Amino acid sequence: MPIDFKDTDIIILAAGKGKRMQSDLPKVMHSLHGRPLVDYVVKVAEDLGVRPTVVVGARGDLIKNFLGDRADYAEQNEQLGTGHAIMQTESALKDFIGDVVVLSGDVPLLTAESMRGLISHHHQTDAIATILTADFVDPTGYGRIIRNNDGSVKKIIEHKDATEAERLVKEINSGIYVFNGQMLFDGLQYITPQNVQNEYYLTDVFEYFCQQHWKVSAIKTSHVEEIMGVNTVNQLDEVVQILLKRTGK
Repeated sequence: MPIDFKDTDIIILAAGKGKRMQSDLPKVMHSLHGRPLVDYVVKVAEDLGVRPTVVVGARGDLIKNFLGDRADYAEQNEQLGTGHAIMQTESALKDFIGDVVVLSGDVPLLTAESMRGLISHHHQTDAIATILTADFVDPTGYGRIIRNNDGSVKKIIEHKDATEAERLVKEINSGIYVFNGQMLFDGLQYITPQNVQNEYYLTDVFEYFCQQHWKVSAIKTSHVEEIMGVNTVNQLDEVVQILLKRTGK
């Protein structure tokens, strides 16, 4: 059955300062082929027929002025982690019944086709949440996806916390998710900033789901470049080259 995207909301995380971009611009406002990075991600939402909610932080006025009424907005005035960013959207989405997709504003190569595949898999597996993943030849530094025997997700383990056996796993977490919206905001109540960074990690919601024995699924993308985030000038250059090959101009 075709997915009705009117029952889907999309949150785009765009509050990062992007210090490693060697600029005081919000990271997602750096230009790729004359368009800010966030513009590409908002276009994915628009291709799905969804008006996204964009979480902005410092200098968020630049993002708002560019996107205008193409999006709704939530403010993350303190950088307290990805879970905290999603918490800022709760007042706007608390009565929403349907799927909530979480995207990063710095993944400009993502396509609507891949998002349709992710959301379809979420429905087909009857999961509480579904993760877009990828196999990396060198997954060093990335969170690993540890699966149960039936293919569902057992946990996400960060590289620094992984055992030697877990570090051999090539499947990594892209940070792109779809959730049952009501269960997402319920799960956020159970996460804490009791970690080295003193931040609320969105990935802790998955731990809560798994503790409750609720199904979390994952689907691997066959187009690894789509989940590439831009955190440095060098990574932006890499994305430029991939986009040139994709578009031929």
